[in-house]
Amino acid sequence: MSGARPKKSVRRVVSMREDRFDVGSLPKDLQRVYYKLDEEFGEDYALKVVFVIRTGVELHRAWHMTLLTSKILQQVKDKFGLRMTWELGVIKLKFRMEDGKYELHRKVPYDYDSEYQDIYMKIAVALVEERITVQQALMFSFDTKHGKHTAKSGLFLRDFPGRLVLYPLEAATCTVIFFGGDWYDAGVAAVCGLAAGLVEYALSTIGGDAKVLIDVLVGTMTGAIGGLFYRYGGQKTCLPAIFLGTLYWFFYGTAFVIGILEIGTGELETGVIRFMAVAVKTFILTMGAGYGLMLTNDQSLDAWLDQRGNCNQINLDDQWWRIPLYLLCSASALGQYRFPIVHYWRGLAVQLVGYEIQYQFSLWAASRHTDDFLDVASANTIAAMASVVFAVGLSNGIDKLSYHYNARLLHRSDYNGENTAFGDFMFNMSAGYVRVSNWVGLGRKSDLTFLQMEPKIREQTMELNDENHPRKEINLNPDEEKILIEAVISAENLNVWALLMPTVYQLVPGSLIARLWFNAIFPPPLIKGDEDLDIGGVLYSYTTYKPDTVAESVFQILMVVATSLALGLLLGLGLVQVIQFVWRTIFCSCQMCDERGVTSQSELNRKAARNGILDAIEEEDDPVDISVDDDDEEKDPLNEEKDPSVGNPVLDKYKEVEDIVDVDGEPQNETHKEMKEDTP
Repeated sequence: MSGARPKKSVRRVVSMREDRFDVGSLPKDLQRVYYKLDEEFGEDYALKVVFVIRTGVELHRAWHMTLLTSKILQQVKDKFGLRMTWELGVIKLKFRMEDGKYELHRKVPYDYDSEYQDIYMKIAVALVEERITVQQALMFSFDTKHGKHTAKSGLFLRDFPGRLVLYPLEAATCTVIFFGGDWYDAGVAAVCGLAAGLVEYALSTIGGDAKVLIDVLVGTMTGAIGGLFYRYGGQKTCLPAIFLGTLYWFFYGTAFVIGILEIGTGELETGVIRFMAVAVKTFILTMGAGYGLMLTNDQSLDAWLDQRGNCNQINLDDQWWRIPLYLLCSASALGQYRFPIVHYWRGLAVQLVGYEIQYQFSLWAASRHTDDFLDVASANTIAAMASVVFAVGLSNGIDKLSYHYNARLLHRSDYNGENTAFGDFMFNMSAGYVRVSNWVGLGRKSDLTFLQMEPKIREQTMELNDENHPRKEINLNPDEEKILIEAVISAENLNVWALLMPTVYQLVPGSLIARLWFNAIFPPPLIKGDEDLDIGGVLYSYTTYKPDTVAESVFQILMVVATSLALGLLLGLGLVQVIQFVWRTIFCSCQMCDERGVTSQSELNRKAARNGILDAIEEEDDPVDISVDDDDEEKDPLNEEKDPSVGNPVLDKYKEVEDIVDVDGEPQNETHKEMKEDTP
């Protein structure tokens, strides 16, 4: 009669090969920090410090949300008792280890990346929840940066020249859907967009100081091409629509809202610097467009002001294609954000909810607020709130739907839906989605490979659970082990902000600050009016000239829109927390609410905290990073005794190394400053 062993998850019974992260692939200054920490506190502690630094840099590059990046890093620090702090600025990052004994600086430019936002956060979560080791986490993050966990379809749009297809598409659709252009203007904008993409491609390839010229040369190219079409195309071109549509991606609209969020949550210095920086960079773009228009038109001011018969010729309210065109524009934005193509439907759903609520509420409120901007403010706030709530609901729904698929493939020990009709249906639906997405060439091949590994893993699992069978572990080849690690990390909950950020980008007012600067370059004309005045029975006629208060109040409108969107995000996050609290308090216990049956309240708290920014700033910043209780003193890596005779044979090799290289051995966009050490 056969018995059964206690059931364990696949990841805990697979005989993993002891692959080690190549520390030599790190920049030289980070290598020196690693070897110092390894000598003092051991390899595991040193690698976790390296992981925090690497994760902080990549997350900051991918979304520039300092509030959220700090939360994730803080969870890793608290989990493993790391003695380190960090300072995340707009561009510059500082990491301090061992009370300032070692310090690393990095300069990280903007490079929005929804896929990396999601992956790097999942890696950190999997490490914190002890589902992978720090060696596995570092190797996976290294492979991620080199595109080994991105689908081929995503690799095409990730870098040039593939990304060139996005620029004309986004320019043309934005010109019509946002800025009052017609189809002729869309064609001109597509040409300008392609030229702008080629300029960025060329200067990025050259690298170095040439990249500083991207904004001004992109603006100049756009202004020159638009001016040529206006001059030789019958003067029927709506130049403002073309300029704003083409430069839409280059405007730092999201940064305005992030800056307001940071100011509102207490990060005053970062928020103010970010707001001012993006305002100046937007001015550079508009100045470039002005230069280009000046080069191709003798009367550039007249060309810019010639809008009456050229702009706003299409009433979008009457067009059936308004929503399809917006979705096409949103798809181009998802491509710019490097959103996984196979999941475009998720991003488009959130974007459509935000846009349609904003659009319809604006129409409803416009007639009620003709003399103020409360209609704009309320529409943005409600749209942002709805986007947050819908994004969180969608991500939670996807997590719930994929639970049965992940639980079966990973053979989780707490899974109870193995032989249920609902469990079979959910598994088959998810498996079908993986197969279809790979068949059309959009999905990751590794996802399909792991699905095809299921019979092999199931057979070995059944043998392992049989007490009468000699099998003691599950054996996989090296490639299958890597795919298993990828599956474990991918099974973590979705990053809500990776889903939400493209929607915020579509709602934010990057073009409004550009209108402000264009009005500074091309002053709007005075409004001419004819009025009559009766004096002593004699009727006098006179002409008045008044400033265009609407055209000159763009900065006020910018503040209204940016602040209302930021408030909408905060209110949406607050509403989500209230809903989750009420749901957990009234309807279920921790075990019922968490899909994995986790009973640890601390894990649930970490999960909830990763998506919020409301409690980002503590009232007091305790200088003591780690408080060690007497009972736990032996667990603190700082108190672990290390054999002084055991040294690191390669430590001295890197003490005097001054050359700085990138992770992959090539020059990078980051500025690596020298590590500061305290010397006796």
